[in-house]
This record gives sequence, structure tokens and C-alpha cells, in this order.
Amino acid sequence: MTPGRRSSTFTRLLRHGFTDPSAAERLLDGPELDPVRNDPVLLEALGATADPDLALHGLVRLLEAQNGSAAPRELTDTLIAAKPLRDRLLGVLGASAALADHLARHPSDWQALVTYEPRDLHPGVAEFERGLAEATDPVSLRVAYRRCLLSIAARDVCGTTDVAQTAAELADLATATLRAALAMAQASAPEDAAACRLAVIAMGKCGGHELNYVSDVDVIFVAEATDGTSEAKALRSATKLASHLMRICSETTVEGSIWPVDANLRPEGRNGPLVRTLSSHVAYYQRWAKTWEFQALLKARPVAGDQGLGRAYIDALDPLVWQAAERDNFVADVQKMRRRVVENIPVTEIERELKLGPGGLRDVEFAVQLLQLVHGRTDPSLRSGTTLDALQALAAGGYVGREDAARLDEAYRFLRSMEHRIQLYRLRRTHLVPEAEEDVRRLGRSMGLRADPVADLNREWKRHTGVVRRLHEKLFYRPLLDAVAQLAPGEARLSPEAARERLVALGYADPAAALRHLEALASGVTRKAAIQRTLLPVLLGWFADSADPDAGLLNFRKVSDALGKTPWYLRLLRDEGAAAENLARVLSAGRLAPDLLMRAPEAVALLGQGDGGGLEPRDRAQLEQEILAAVGRAENAEQGVTAARGVRRRELFRITATDIVGSYGTETFPAEADQGALVDRVGAAVSDLTAATLAGTLRAVVRGGWGDTLPTRFAIIGMGRFGGHELGYGSDADVLFVHEPQDGVDEHEAAAAANKVVAEMRRLLQLPSADPPLLIDADLRPEGKSGPLVRTLKSYGAYYRRWSLVWESQALLRAEPVAGDADLGRRFTELIDPLRYPPQGLAEDAVREIRRLKARMEAERLPRGADPKLHTKLGPGGLSDVEWTVQLFQLRHGHQVPGLRTTRTRQALSAVRAAGLLSAEETEILDEAWVLATRVRNAVMLVRGRAGDTFPTEPRELAAVGRYLGYGAGHAGDMLDAYRRTTRRARTVVEELFYGDGA
Repeated sequence: MTPGRRSSTFTRLLRHGFTDPSAAERLLDGPELDPVRNDPVLLEALGATADPDLALHGLVRLLEAQNGSAAPRELTDTLIAAKPLRDRLLGVLGASAALADHLARHPSDWQALVTYEPRDLHPGVAEFERGLAEATDPVSLRVAYRRCLLSIAARDVCGTTDVAQTAAELADLATATLRAALAMAQASAPEDAAACRLAVIAMGKCGGHELNYVSDVDVIFVAEATDGTSEAKALRSATKLASHLMRICSETTVEGSIWPVDANLRPEGRNGPLVRTLSSHVAYYQRWAKTWEFQALLKARPVAGDQGLGRAYIDALDPLVWQAAERDNFVADVQKMRRRVVENIPVTEIERELKLGPGGLRDVEFAVQLLQLVHGRTDPSLRSGTTLDALQALAAGGYVGREDAARLDEAYRFLRSMEHRIQLYRLRRTHLVPEAEEDVRRLGRSMGLRADPVADLNREWKRHTGVVRRLHEKLFYRPLLDAVAQLAPGEARLSPEAARERLVALGYADPAAALRHLEALASGVTRKAAIQRTLLPVLLGWFADSADPDAGLLNFRKVSDALGKTPWYLRLLRDEGAAAENLARVLSAGRLAPDLLMRAPEAVALLGQGDGGGLEPRDRAQLEQEILAAVGRAENAEQGVTAARGVRRRELFRITATDIVGSYGTETFPAEADQGALVDRVGAAVSDLTAATLAGTLRAVVRGGWGDTLPTRFAIIGMGRFGGHELGYGSDADVLFVHEPQDGVDEHEAAAAANKVVAEMRRLLQLPSADPPLLIDADLRPEGKSGPLVRTLKSYGAYYRRWSLVWESQALLRAEPVAGDADLGRRFTELIDPLRYPPQGLAEDAVREIRRLKARMEAERLPRGADPKLHTKLGPGGLSDVEWTVQLFQLRHGHQVPGLRTTRTRQALSAVRAAGLLSAEETEILDEAWVLATRVRNAVMLVRGRAGDTFPTEPRELAAVGRYLGYGAGHAGDMLDAYRRTTRRARTVVEELFYGDGA
């Protein structure tokens, strides 16, 4: 061969899509292809395949395997003369290395592709049964099965059948194979065959007539005794036959296996008997079945064995399937089904998962099945086991928009085609899009993308998954809006009854009210209504993810009514997706955040990401600067404090919104995994806000009564959770007030001024208004409620030297100046340091007194009727247990260990560990319990709108607390169990450290 000729062939091979033209040229020059080497038809046909290199290699192997001198020439002659064979054979060889291997082992099977008659275009079960008829054992059954598979693949890759027809043919071939396997099992055990009537019910994709190339074939077995046979014996015989059938299909032989037969969808799964009688099946589904089991029965179809018994099985269970939506736990189960479970998919694979990944096949299938369960009970036209047929029926009935259904149909077909071609290559069960470029190239070409197969496939794949990602909006919610807006007369749409059924299934407790809200928001031809019709389908899905969708929708209507004429409101939600999702989460998470928002709806702007928005809590310096500036502009003290309280309300909303969004997560950002970080963020933000509010109130009162200078220096000392930077949403501000007369000022005058300041601050912060009150609690002062509200620094010193009790030293561990005269606050801290960090540590009598006080508090202060194990503050392993244990370490070792001189519980706990006074495991146990108890208290306030130390008893409120803590629908019991388990472990540590000798 001349160099010029080689160069010309090399170029032609490249032009026809070969990626290794040198290897291809060597194969073309081999003796096997000598009769057809120069025929341009061959090269054109190879270039039309998914992988020309693979097709050529497979063809050479097939020619090498031909038996007899005439056989290779017969194949090459037919290949060139018969275009149908050429397209089919080379198409299969270029798409499937596994079927090329089969042809190399069984070289005469290529002739199964020669016939090209109408009956070969769309074979059914009968044709496949004829194709398997000569099989007499598991090995020959596998050979015959792959011969039939060869013809299905050939029609598929040539475009003779579409993806739905291919899936149906694969299901029909599976049906024929199950029948052949059952016949073999019965032939090998005639006594067992005579003792029972056995029916095989196909489930899953086989039952739905939409099977993959390589998939488990899901089945359920049902049996009855024949005349004269006991039920027990019949079931034993049927079980033997069913087990043998499964082995025939599943076991690996010299010809490999066919596919696993999976019977785990049966009642009780793997733990239940393999075969049951019909009455046993019915009894199980009537009493014990879960929603997902009825969902699975949507696809049940008798395929093998006793057809009368199989039909009786369907007739008996069909009514139960269509009553599933009326079951008590249906809504919770639906919410779990709608939240796709991807936790078990490795992170590296989730974006390549065609089936379970975001925007994958399972999303479409589950959504369609859910709508079938909801609406199929009253509309028999929806009762198809095939996904695409059911989707078409839903569109025809007005349950889904026709355009949306068409887009989803297109996306589903594309994704299923990708899945088919991926599996066809090696005949392996996989749903992962390959990573290697040559594999992606073959896949893209097999899908008809020839210009730039890799880039084009990735673009089309992402486009279709994007359509599926929005399917809940399209399938569930947009038809609801179409039903109430009624903008296109004559088009099929949901009836009012169907709309109510759907809302109930999606978790709405009052569907009539929900429809009224939707109508009020979305009806009409105004621009505002048009934007709402765009927003609401998405928002309704986010509301349905919460524990109280009704409240979310009602609150959205209230906010929209309040801001409807504001030009920026709907524009913000429409143009900034984060703002709309954040708003949906906030409005449906409980009462507190919506109540704060309703008092000043313009705070919605905080939920966006533009200038002036954002949910990042502001630091104390920023807050004080704004509040003090507002106070400075006010005409009197009352106006100044009103301005300060307004800022506090807005910032409380910002903090609650940040907490809710961080706890729930969004489509863009997952929920915050570090629960401690969430607690610290809330505690610090609310404490800083309270301190800034007190600073502003103090400035307003002083300016209103005395001008710029008060007759006495004045400082506010934060105590308890306030001093510890651990305030929750429902916490009072525990404080001490300290003053020191200015030079030359009479002590009585100074005391009178200080007391007047305190009284006025408390009054102004509790005045009835749209802003939440800030309650000041000074009960931790010397002598408690019996002592003066305000003392001088000298008076505090005298009291603590003479009268201080051990509980007061313990309380002072949390003392920190928060507002007022900074120098006076610093000197107060210096005064109390020797009390809270005693140089000699804590005497044993003082330790005994602390333990006695703790025991008495547990016995006397726990509310009557409360479950101690679920009381976050006083219950075993709760806040009090952890805090008193940490504080005992601080009192005993704070003088020697500088790290313990902090007002913050978690910092002190870490310092105890760093000092070697506590093991890492004990530290983690106590920290986990403290964080969890704090999170529960915050959740209760967010959900109920009022403070509480125990879990709510009302189911929706309890579920909302669970959602905040990361538990899905129906898992409130798991939440309570986890709380008890966590606090029980903490209590064990506290018993050893606090009541034993550990601290």
C-alpha cells in the first residue's frame, strides 16, 4: 500500500468518525474483510454507528467466528446487499460490546437480524415465547434470551422503535422468559406443579411495561391449593417452584445470567414468606401496608402462571390501591416520597445519577404515581402502570398542563434513552452517566448527536434534568393556579373537587381556604396577578415542604395584601429566587417570624441579596450606631425608645429568618450541619441586639430627663443567658444596675436619678405597641426582689463582703457589662472576680450547698404534669444540668485556669476539656445535650410564638419543631427518642461530675 493511499484511507476514517484510524486501517486490511474492503457502503454504514471503531472490531470478530468456508462470505454478501441487516447488525455492534461478545460466541445468531417483515417490527409476548420455545435448560434459555434481545437492540439503535416501545418489548421479553422459567421449574417438579396454582405478578418497571435493558425484575408470588391438597402443602410446593424460577433466571452459568428476580416488594419484604395465598395478601394490605406499598401496586400485572389467579389478585387489591389517599398517614407519607432520598448516593456520583439524582427519572415516576393515587380514585382513566401513558392521561384530564406534560414527556424519554444506551454497552445494571470522554462520545452519538457529541449530550442532558427539577411546580401546583384563575376558556383544568383533593394530599388541612387564597392572589388580568401566577406554583411547593402549609399560604396572602401596591415587592420575589424561597420558609415555619414581619412587612426586603438586604446578622457596633442615631433624632424619650424598639423588631426578624433558612436549607444551600454554630449565632445576635436596645433606651431616658449628663455614673450588667451571650428568642433580659454618684453630687440625689432611670427604661420598653416588649428582670440582684433595684458600686462591695451566698457567686459567673458607663462596668467586674473565681477554690460545704440547691430546684420548680425527660431546662441532661456542672468547674478552678473565666457555657466547657479536667467524650456528650436543648427552646418559640421549655403537644406544632431540627414528615417520634437518648447520656455524665467527685 503506498503512503499516499494510506494517508487517504486514514483521512476517510477520521471523516467517518473513527477515533483510532490506524487500528481501523489494520482491521480493514485483514483477510476477513477482503471481499468488501473497497465497498464504500461498508465505510458509510460503520460511520453511521455510535462507535465506528467498536462496530468494526465486532464485525471482524464475528467474521472470524464463522464456521465453514462459505459462512463468512454469506455474511459479507448479505451485509453489503441488505441495508436492513447492515443497519441493524452494525448498529448493534457499534452500541453494545456485550452483544458483540454474544455474537462472537454464537456466530450464527446474526441471521436473527436478516428478516425484516411487519411482524418483526413490533413483536409481543407471543413472538418472544416462540423465540424462547427451543430452550430446554437455563443455559439454552440465556442464549435464546440474548438472541431476542439482539433483535430488540437492533430496532432500538436503528430508530425503528422509540424508547417507550423498546421498554415495552423488554417487558414482554421478560414476561416470556418468566413463563419459560416457570415451565422449566414445573417440569422438573411435576408433583409440586400439581399441588398448587401459582401466579407470578410483575411489579416495578416490568409490571409497568417499561423495563430497562438490565434491571431487576420485581415480582410477587400468589398461590392457591388445587383440589384435594392442603393449603400448607400447596404453599410449600409453590415456594419451591417460585425459588426454582428465581434461580433459573438469576444464577450465573457459562452464558452468564439473565437478570435477578427480586421478590422484596412482597408483604413484609425479605422477612415475609416468599409465597402467600390471595386471602393472606388481602389481609396484609388491609391492615399493615404502607403508602409506598400501594404506590408499588400501581404497576402490578399478572404475567406468568395461573392467569385466573393472577387476575383475581389484581381485582382484589385494586380497590385498596385507590383508597390509599384516604388513609390517615397518607399526607406524611407523601411528603416523605416527595423528598427524594439521595443520602445513600456517594457525593462523587450524585450529579451523574440518571435515576435517583436531582432531576432524575425517579422524580418523574414518583410525581406521576402520586397524582395517580390522589386523582385515580375518582377517575379510572388514570390507572395505567406505564409512566408516560399515565402522564398523557393526567394531561388529557386537566390534572396537568398539556404543555408541561409534553415537556416532561420529552425529558423522560431523553433520560430513559440515555439510561438504555448506557446499559446496552456492557449489559450491566447502572444508572451512572460515564465519565470517560470516549464513553460519553459513544453515548452522545447513539442519541443522534453527531456534530459535537460530548458537548451536545451534556447540554441536552442538563436541559432535560432542569425541566424535571421543576416538575413539582409544573405537575402539582400550576394546575391549581389554572383552576382558580380560569384565563383560558375551554381548556381542560382541575375541577374544584380535584383541586381540593390535591391540596389535601400535599398537606393542606383546609383546602377550601387555600383555594380562596389562591383565587384572591392569582385571579385577574393585572400585571400583579400575572406575576403571582408565576410565583405561586413554586411557593406552594416550598410551603408543602413545611409542617404547616396552610399557615404559609395565609401569611403569604397577608404580606402580599400589605405590600401589593409596592413596586419592589413582587419584583424582588420574581427576580431574586433566594428571596422567594427564603420568604416561603419563613412564612411556614411557625408564628414568631411571620408575626414580626406582619408588624412591618417592608422587612421582606431583608430576604433578598441586593443592597441593604441579606440575612447576615449585624454586629453590636452597627446596631448601637443605628439605634443611638435614631434616639438622637427623636424629640423625646418615648419617641427615642419607640425607634429603638422598631430597630429591635426588624433585627429580630432578620435573626429568626437567618435561623430558619439555615435550619431548613434551600435549593441552593443545604441546611447548616453544625447545630452548635446555629445556636451560637442566634445567642450572640439576640444578646447583641438586646444590649444595643438597652444602650439606646438608656440614652433616650437620660436625654429626656437630664440632658447630656446624668447626676450619677450608670452601668447595666448582663446576667444569666444575657451575660453569657446565649439569649433565646423568648428570653427576658437578666440584669443588675450599678451606679456611682458624679463628683460633688449628693448620694440621695444620685440614687433617686438612678432609680428613675431604671423605672423609666422598664416602662418604655414594655409600652403596648406593634413592637415586641423587652422585659427587664433584675431578680438576681443582692437580696433578690426584696433588695433595691439599683445600688452603688460601694454598696455592692459591702454586700458581697458581708452577706454574699454561694448561689450569688455562681450567678456572677455570667455577669458582663452590656451598656452604660464602660469604666464603671469594668470596675464592677474587678469587684466580683474574687467571688466568682475564689483564689482558694470552693470549700466542700459550698459544694454541698450548690448540690443541695440544684436538687431542690429540680424537685420544686418542675411544672406540674410536665414530663421531666422532655423538659429542656430542668429535666435530666437538660440546660440546668450542663450549666451547673460547668459552673462548678469554674468556681473550683477558675482562679488557676484563665480559660474558665468566661461567661459563655460552651467556651467554658471547652476550657474545662483543654485543662484536662474532662475527657473529650464527656465534653462532647455535654455539649451535644446543651446545644440540642437550646435548639428545642428556640424552635418552640419560633413555632408557637411564645416561650416554652417543653415540646409542643399539638401534632402540627410538634412536626414544625421537628422540621426545624432536621426531621422529615412523620419523624416526630424519632426526634423525641433522639432527645431522650442525648439527654440520658448527658445525665449520666452529670451524675458523675456534679454529684460525684469529678468536678
